[in-house]
Amino acid sequence: MTAFATACGSDDSASGSDDEEITLRVNLFGKFGYADLYKQYEDENPNITIVETAEGDLGAYNTQLQQRIAAGTGAGDIVAIEEGQAVNFLQAADQFVNLQDHGANDLKDQFLPWKFEGATTADGSTTIGLGTDVGGMAMCYRRDLFEEAGLPTDREQVAALWPTWDDYIATGEKYKAAMGDESAFMDSSTNTYNSILMQNAEYTYFDRDDTLVIDSNPAVKDAWDTAVAISDDGLTAKLKAFSPEWNAGFKNGDFATIACPAWMTGYIKDQSGEENAGNWDITTVPGGSGNWGGSWLAVPTQSEHQEEAIELIKFLTSADGQLAAFEAEGNLPSNPTLYDDPALQGATNEYFSDAPVGQIFVEGAAALEPVYLGAQNQPVRDAVENALRSVENGQRSSEEAWDTAVSDAEKAAQS
Repeated sequence: MTAFATACGSDDSASGSDDEEITLRVNLFGKFGYADLYKQYEDENPNITIVETAEGDLGAYNTQLQQRIAAGTGAGDIVAIEEGQAVNFLQAADQFVNLQDHGANDLKDQFLPWKFEGATTADGSTTIGLGTDVGGMAMCYRRDLFEEAGLPTDREQVAALWPTWDDYIATGEKYKAAMGDESAFMDSSTNTYNSILMQNAEYTYFDRDDTLVIDSNPAVKDAWDTAVAISDDGLTAKLKAFSPEWNAGFKNGDFATIACPAWMTGYIKDQSGEENAGNWDITTVPGGSGNWGGSWLAVPTQSEHQEEAIELIKFLTSADGQLAAFEAEGNLPSNPTLYDDPALQGATNEYFSDAPVGQIFVEGAAALEPVYLGAQNQPVRDAVENALRSVENGQRSSEEAWDTAVSDAEKAAQS
């Protein structure tokens, strides 16, 4: 874990009395890379036991967390708040500990300004979470499948294939011509759609007044039209993200490319298995950069161990904690002081053909801009993705599906 083990200690005075045994429950989704950090924290605080529960399905996690926060019971001592839910939970800020009462303002320089503000109420009085990662964007691709299709495999040459999304589609057409039905060029139209949307929009389905603007925000329709073109060309494996079939697709070589925010690299490795080490590589995404993903850690007021949970959050989201999480799972730190750190700048990923992940993901990270997501973003996003999948699966025309997307989004926004 490099220098982290000696560089980051915890405040024993904040972890309860020496003879009080405390269990801190941490509710997360996906992979945050905290296993070694938990072990270190427990070693330094022998009376603390950390129990993590991680939900693989983000939608299920968000629904469950909303229910538990509303009920005032059942949530962990620490919970992860995903980027699409921050606005929603800020509307219930009184259900979370105000971290400004516990020194959060003194930690502002540990986070990109917009990252800190993203978990702070509009009047600036309450901060409900401290930032973990941000979703720097890249493109992951299968070198072995590219070679089989007669395409370049060197990551710089691959990047030169697709400076734009139109170029990416053109490359996909060449791949399809060579590979036929053996392997699709990409996993799904919805993932590519979301990548484009999050790359080019200041906001998506809701403007900053939380007005639904799906049919008036050109960024939404532009991303939709590109995704439809991808479907029309038959370039996808038609796999729903995080489904069992999608998971198996990584291992089986069902697709050759996937737009991958930094946090997805650990997921790809886990699903693809050791037998595919060196088959994957990483290069730049069409358009050059983008921001998709990222979370905060918060303490619900229902926690019976708030002080101890706050200290653990500070430990996990510190500069050294974020660097350790990056080393463990590839999650790109939201701490800008790390962007010039040689440990981050020089990082490579052996599984992804020794790709210089530090350079790829850090480049432009300080310039990342937040994309505003309204409180009802998730149900609206689900409605749009369902409609887009109907085009991908040949069930609706693009025009009919767009009308359905708009209609279903209006209903979802009122849910």
